[in-house]
Amino acid sequence: MNVRDWFSHKRKYATIPSPNAKHEIPEGLMNKCPKCGHIQFSKEVEKNLKVCASCGHHQKLNAYERVELTMDEGRLFEYDSDMISEDPLEFPGYAKKLQQQQEKSGLLDAVVTGEGTIGGFPVVLAVMSFDFFSGSMGSVVGEKITRAIEKATQKNYPLIIFSTSGGARMQESILSLMQMAKTSAALEKHNQAGGLFVSVFTDPTLGGVSASFAMLGDVILAEPGAIVGFTGRIVIEQTIRQKLPENFQTAEFDLAHGQIDKVVHRKDMRQTLIQLLDLHAVRGGTSDAG
Repeated sequence: MNVRDWFSHKRKYATIPSPNAKHEIPEGLMNKCPKCGHIQFSKEVEKNLKVCASCGHHQKLNAYERVELTMDEGRLFEYDSDMISEDPLEFPGYAKKLQQQQEKSGLLDAVVTGEGTIGGFPVVLAVMSFDFFSGSMGSVVGEKITRAIEKATQKNYPLIIFSTSGGARMQESILSLMQMAKTSAALEKHNQAGGLFVSVFTDPTLGGVSASFAMLGDVILAEPGAIVGFTGRIVIEQTIRQKLPENFQTAEFDLAHGQIDKVVHRKDMRQTLIQLLDLHAVRGGTSDAG
């Protein structure tokens, strides 16, 4: 073998990557369940309606994702789409935070309201979004929900509200707390007019929202595992000086204690709403049946 042949048959060596080498994974490709840690492709999570395939945890949806899953053809004729929060108390840093929240979430505030159809039944819908200021209820949220309630009463449409919230928005102080009474008063008028109100709890629903309109539904539904209550468990435990059950304030706990009517998986929510609307239509004499 000459020198040229020796070089043409030289051995090949595998390269061992450095332990410090960075593996670039495209952002958003994978999704990690916040409850069980299961990792799966984000596209698979989307196909499964943002429900973990491993543990069944219902991840948060923003307002427009909820509209897409709920309404016929995902269509909603939106109310008050240009309404924005002011800074009436000139709370330090509030105006800047509002702008940041709008840019981050793509929403002008923490609720989207409007009308459309579900299974062919006309409804007024309000959907809260936790990704805007933790779904906190300020004057805009209260005003938009009140107007939606009044529109449902005026048109004799059923009202459906999907709630998620950390509570009242502290930057608006008493103006925020006033929304509890305002929304509740509008619901009483809706009730007196014979209107149906279906309240749906999603994770989490706390504070002033749960203490006002969200608990006033004729029918109260909740997604599995949703945390529902007024004050957080740590505050309650410190106040009563007792350890609370592990499942305290979950939808399942509230169902067992009579605070809600049914826990409904996300994939079944739309059909459940259609059934309720159909029953109400028959009761109200607007159905074509018999």
